[in-house]
Amino acid sequence: MSSSLSTIISEVDVMVGSRLIVDPDVYEFWLNGNTAHEAAVNLQSNGILLKYQATFEDLLSDTKDHYRTFVGLERLLKNPPKLADQQTYLIDSETQRMLIEKYYQFDPRVVREILGKKLSARNRKDLDDVSEKTKVPLRSCQRQFDNIKRVFKTVEEMMGTLVENICSHYLLPEGLARQYAAIVFITNNRFETGKKKLAFLTFEDYVHCANEMITNWSYSSAECTGHEDMDVDLDRDFLQKLRDLKILTEKEYLDEHKAIVLDKLLRIMSDRAFQDLEANFKNVSKTIINIAYGLNHSKDARDIFVDLVEKMIEPCFQSRWTRNDMQHFLNAYKDSCREMDLFVRTDPNLLVVWERYISTLSSCVLQMYHT
Repeated sequence: MSSSLSTIISEVDVMVGSRLIVDPDVYEFWLNGNTAHEAAVNLQSNGILLKYQATFEDLLSDTKDHYRTFVGLERLLKNPPKLADQQTYLIDSETQRMLIEKYYQFDPRVVREILGKKLSARNRKDLDDVSEKTKVPLRSCQRQFDNIKRVFKTVEEMMGTLVENICSHYLLPEGLARQYAAIVFITNNRFETGKKKLAFLTFEDYVHCANEMITNWSYSSAECTGHEDMDVDLDRDFLQKLRDLKILTEKEYLDEHKAIVLDKLLRIMSDRAFQDLEANFKNVSKTIINIAYGLNHSKDARDIFVDLVEKMIEPCFQSRWTRNDMQHFLNAYKDSCREMDLFVRTDPNLLVVWERYISTLSSCVLQMYHT
């Protein structure tokens, strides 16, 4: 080759390929832990062979090809931003979003069994029991456990809000990111969720309550100032201020509080529930204040769901309060403090603490009050 010719030749890297086509149904079978043969049998039962005039061997071969592709993609799915940067597979953005979102979706029944437990190797070994109880294949349970652990390890000490961090690092839609945020929050604060008396609570109940606490009780709350924006932890300054609410249990303020609450409820609460509240207001109010006071202590804070069920929800349910009765009571109980001298004149700042606490507690109780 002459030197003049070589100077006009430039090196060009050329990759010839076709865009990756992902069958969502086959992907779903793979995510669920089905073997390629099981997936092919299921597809066959759906009439796919007649549709394409193919044999079962053709279908099985095609399914195995898909499975090999998914295995190759899995290492990228564990770090979603890499999926967009890689050059091994030609994947359009819509398919990328589908692959990531489905990979990180979970079965609420499985997560309900995992929730609140340490994300340890020992608990991962116990997933056989979870699989048997939920009827979800073991491989799927393991994927869900590993995803939760991976997300938790990524964001547990990261500054910023949980939802934003999860969205940016795992490219998840906001709704799914909020569910993961709730799991991270509950796991980080070691809330008790596994006791038998809590068995009636659903994963959705915990997601609702955890997100309410993140919004109002964590360091990212709008009322929290002068602290790094990190909402995986409860706001310690807020928890300290909750101790001041103990004054509401003193007779002077207890009687005033009771009178205002009962006056608000006289014509809107059922007679049965009203009479029960009138007779037991001191105990009901003391329970709510003691839960606030106990949030300062890590053990008491971990038992908040147990306390809400055992000391508030169960007694009211046994006294045949309806959900409407509970809602009317909580609204009156919260709003009445705006009429008390203690809050209006003596310590207006305490009213902010009170409403920050009781609004969240009310939302959680109503979510958990299954009738």
